[in-house]
Amino acid sequence: MSVHRVAVIGGDGIGPEVTAAALEVVAAAGVEVATTAFDLGAARYLRDGFVLDDATLEELRAHDAILLGAIGPAIGDTRIPGGVLERGLLLRLRFGLDLYINYRPFEGVAGSLAAGTRFAIVRENTEGPYAGEGGTLRRGTSHEIATQGSVNTRFGVERCVRYAFERAAASARPKVTLVHKTNVLTFAGDLWSRVVAEVRSEYPQVEVDYNHVDAACIYLVEDPGRYSVIVTDNLFGDILSDLAGAVSGGIGYAASANLNPARTGASLFEPVHGAAHDIAGTGRANPLAAISSAALMLEHLGETDAARRIERAVADSDAKVIAAGTAAITAAVIERL
Repeated sequence: MSVHRVAVIGGDGIGPEVTAAALEVVAAAGVEVATTAFDLGAARYLRDGFVLDDATLEELRAHDAILLGAIGPAIGDTRIPGGVLERGLLLRLRFGLDLYINYRPFEGVAGSLAAGTRFAIVRENTEGPYAGEGGTLRRGTSHEIATQGSVNTRFGVERCVRYAFERAAASARPKVTLVHKTNVLTFAGDLWSRVVAEVRSEYPQVEVDYNHVDAACIYLVEDPGRYSVIVTDNLFGDILSDLAGAVSGGIGYAASANLNPARTGASLFEPVHGAAHDIAGTGRANPLAAISSAALMLEHLGETDAARRIERAVADSDAKVIAAGTAAITAAVIERL
């Protein structure tokens, strides 16, 4: 049996609690991991001003995967300037480890707008407006100018699109929907459209569709079952995946994988929810998103059987169990394995 080296960033608030629950489920599924804890996040920054340096990044790179709980200060805590953790930690990990795919699967829970549906969003994760192109002129004056460019390379778009087609081809409903705003963002939209048109010829079994991003927001609420795999850019994917989480039952269920399919860096797996400092230490945190993220990690590590068993156990969790708290939810998932 292989022992997988997993870097664990528990982070802030409920992050350490849900990460511990996820690792408990991984062990119960019969997968052996050797973990290394990394103290990163808001608490570390407030303590000594540290975010992420080159040496720590290289330590993380040497692992097989990274499991992250949550990072961020408590609501109302203004001691950390905006962007310090987002750009200094999360985006630096994505760029430094070339985590060019953000993959988020969704399964609508009972009572949600998307109940009974399954779909996924494949988001380009290292380009777009988040690449940092832009700047300001005459800052602080009445004539201030701010620009924020969207970086879209043929290389980056194509590898994202190919991943989406591969996911769709292996799914029960082989369909890819490109979401963009081609009628307004004509240059970037044209590149994405041309790449999808070219790649689709290699996947004749995959149906291809297109939606403007504003229309996709409507369809995700009114008819989420129309989607199988959505492929889109960094900004649109960020927004749509949060909406998808909401219509599927809440972001407390939403898992995500920041992937380097080329495996030149350790891929990162994390729940979509925040640090929820207000319930930290109370035992009330829902660990299902972290557990589902761990299942995505196991899939990436080749532990497919364990990943599928965890996914089924999570899907079988009912509202009564979910209301019982962190320990009870974790125990129920393990029992269902």
